[in-house]
Amino acid sequence: MVTVTTRLPGALDTRLQREFGITHFEYWVLTLLSEEAGHRLQMSELAHKANASLSRLSHVISKLERLGWVQRSATSGKRGVQAVLTDTGYVKVVEVAPGYLEAVRRLVFDALDSETTRELARVVDTLSRHLTDVLDQENQD
Repeated sequence: MVTVTTRLPGALDTRLQREFGITHFEYWVLTLLSEEAGHRLQMSELAHKANASLSRLSHVISKLERLGWVQRSATSGKRGVQAVLTDTGYVKVVEVAPGYLEAVRRLVFDALDSETTRELARVVDTLSRHLTDVLDQENQD
């Protein structure tokens, strides 16, 4: 499990940087924004969804802003700052998606038959729910 969870992100990172000039985490952030209504999300919520600290996310958003793929937008009241995917950023997501999906297919799913894929989905879902429950409980303590 440790081998997969450490090597897979690195392999995806290498491929995305080589082919598209973007890291795996940067692509993930752009993808999360692309899936939201209005292509925007509160920075704190985006950090939560990206499983990143607000500090790490802020650093990445700054880079994505320099590239013209994201803008920060202040909101009124207590809502804070939103990250907003630009049209250029959306074009980048669409450009990278087929290569990303091909890499995931090649690195993961080519090794699995349909029965094993279903079992993997079940195990990952179980682990994800358990991890969320444990971490939520620890955060409440």
